[in-house]
Amino acid sequence: PEWSSSPFQQLSGVTQTCATKTVGWDKVAYFCYPFTVEMFYTQEDEGVFPYSLPQWPVLYFEVLSLDFWQRYRVEGYGSLVLPACPGVHMLTFPTWRPVGLGPVAEMRRFFIGGSPELEDLTYIRTPSTFKGKRLSRFGFRTETTGSVTFRLDCLQQSKAFLESSALRQRMQSVLDRLGGFSQQSSVYNVLEAFQRARRRMQEARESLPQDLINTSASAA
Repeated sequence: PEWSSSPFQQLSGVTQTCATKTVGWDKVAYFCYPFTVEMFYTQEDEGVFPYSLPQWPVLYFEVLSLDFWQRYRVEGYGSLVLPACPGVHMLTFPTWRPVGLGPVAEMRRFFIGGSPELEDLTYIRTPSTFKGKRLSRFGFRTETTGSVTFRLDCLQQSKAFLESSALRQRMQSVLDRLGGFSQQSSVYNVLEAFQRARRRMQEARESLPQDLINTSASAA
């Protein structure tokens, strides 16, 4: 709630297929898949006390595997809450997958492919259609499968702060430009005075007799 995004913003995507490599006892896949998301937070009751803390957006992810026979399997589901602090964050989140009843379901998964899947990814946390106070997952069988690591570069901007200080920032930029111009002008004046002094020194040197110049050069 209270979060929005541009109508042209892509809020979902699929990575490329990545081959795994063995690291210790684990099979690791380095997807290195970049994505960018831009969202806007608008608080309706700014003047109402007590103030409610905003609920930060949630990123849902699903991991699939593809074998030699082009058979897909669900390897895990997971979710993460985007960090509330700006900066670089390296976050690792565990994953789980639904498990069928009895050994037949696992044998079907191993030999034929396919496995129980979630129709709604929001069921990873709280389903979007849930309206009650308590959510029961009794009878829903799962098992842990692994983890996914995200590198998040978070940037935050406050529109209200920018609007209140826009005039001050504009005046500061004008003063900075004026200061830069004055500093550049003073440097130019110093260089010009140096060039004039150098020309006068050359003219005085040329007006001196040649034997006096040679004597001074040998003495030096």
